[in-house]
Amino acid sequence: MPHYALPLATPLLDYLPTRSLLENHPSFLAALRLKRPFSPTLMPPDKARPLLPTLVPGAVGTLLSRRSAHVQPAALPATDPLECVPLLVRPAVNGLPVHSGAHDNVHLHHASKMQMADYLRSYQQLFAVTPQRMRMIVEALIEALEAGLREEGQRVPMIPTFVFGWPANEKAASYLAVDLGSSDVRVWHMGLQDDGQFEITEAKYKLPKQEQQDGEKLCDFAAESLHRFINDQYMDDDGNLLLDANTPLSFTFSHPRAQKDSNQSEWIPGIKDFEGPDLEGRDKVPIKLTSVFNNTKGTTLPLSCVRPATRIGLFFGRGYNAAYMEMVSNIPKIASLSLPPKAEMAINCEWGSFDSGTHEHLPQIKYDRLVDEMSERPGEQAFVKMISGLYLGEIFRVIIAELIEVGILFWGQDTWIFKHFFGLDTAISERQFFRRVAELIGTRSARLSACGIAAIVSKMGMVDTGCEVAVYGNLYNKYPQFPQRIHEALVDIFGEKGRLIKTYHTEDGSAVESGIIAAMAKAKLAESNCNHG
Repeated sequence: MPHYALPLATPLLDYLPTRSLLENHPSFLAALRLKRPFSPTLMPPDKARPLLPTLVPGAVGTLLSRRSAHVQPAALPATDPLECVPLLVRPAVNGLPVHSGAHDNVHLHHASKMQMADYLRSYQQLFAVTPQRMRMIVEALIEALEAGLREEGQRVPMIPTFVFGWPANEKAASYLAVDLGSSDVRVWHMGLQDDGQFEITEAKYKLPKQEQQDGEKLCDFAAESLHRFINDQYMDDDGNLLLDANTPLSFTFSHPRAQKDSNQSEWIPGIKDFEGPDLEGRDKVPIKLTSVFNNTKGTTLPLSCVRPATRIGLFFGRGYNAAYMEMVSNIPKIASLSLPPKAEMAINCEWGSFDSGTHEHLPQIKYDRLVDEMSERPGEQAFVKMISGLYLGEIFRVIIAELIEVGILFWGQDTWIFKHFFGLDTAISERQFFRRVAELIGTRSARLSACGIAAIVSKMGMVDTGCEVAVYGNLYNKYPQFPQRIHEALVDIFGEKGRLIKTYHTEDGSAVESGIIAAMAKAKLAESNCNHG
């Protein structure tokens, strides 16, 4: 029987495709011949081998990083006379055949339905976030937001962006944007029309790992990507530039920045897993840089042009972040700048580290602690690690690894598959169990993310009037039922008033907002020049 490959590391599984894997274990083969359930006690104690390595407490993570030395897979031929379990051939996934057991009455050691029901009840309790608990989290989060606005050095830094007000109905114009992400550089050109509509041209360039470690190389790569984009898209056959040489440019980062002005910022190291080296500006193309900002705040600002009721922007990517507009008078830490108190400024929350270290408010459980210990930055980003799509699959995986460790699941199968691309033999009831566990993890993520929305809505005093929330990211857009679970949580927090809060996905969030912020920065610069002229 061929050894089929199938990726199991997808974070957001509502089902688990599987394949049949028969281990060359003496007890296993004996069980097949005797038509009895598989048990290592079928062999004499002096000859029986342990199915899994002996684990010390807390060694679940070890299962995820190395192959078991005790179990080596050796698939039997499909025509084996031992009357192997019938297989059901399912549609191919990514071009790869997928096999699974056709029914629950298989001659392998599977968890009983009663065992799985008991574990599922315990998981339902562990991952539950009650309305009362959510309201407590909202109150604590509001306090954290206000602390970040008062002074520097808080866990939720509440970074001022120096982007003021809401975009006016800008006249037709064109803008460029460069977005430096964790793994690629994206370049856009946005054409803004008089009626607020826009056209976008986009290109993506893979960011080599070696370019991330050196500030000069990183800036060079971003500049080269922009140069390549312009050459490919906006140069005629004679080499003439088809764009205005003073086309405004926004430079956006998928990483936290400390803003000095709308076109000046500094990298904040240590908040996310991408370390920012010493970055210096470059001027290799005839483009005018008008704004530099984190891409989350961009999710808030195209709004007057498209959906005027939008007041909050959320980003679900490798992290979870938010931006909203705050009155300058409510930002005491910049009072010395003597800015107009009634002006509105976009605030980049960077709230991923909310409750990190103290764990007084978030319902952290043992699986969260295991994931945190195995992460690149243990003890940091507690809020993100319970919500972000980057971590949901890891939480699922440590749960399954624990069930293997205690002997509930996959006896005789190699747990090494949890770090590689293979399949498992499962019964239908087990697959239903896996789906329900994944659903519990995803539902908790949605309900905790709703707490963030509720905190900002409450702080802005918009509970009674409601508002719209622009959301950018695949977790919101592609995880089944995620938006609906957010809305259910908002109703649990606010009652029927929670229905007044609407969320929607913005497909080209960073591109649109980059262009509009560039337009706003250009208008601000022109106004400043007039005032000083």
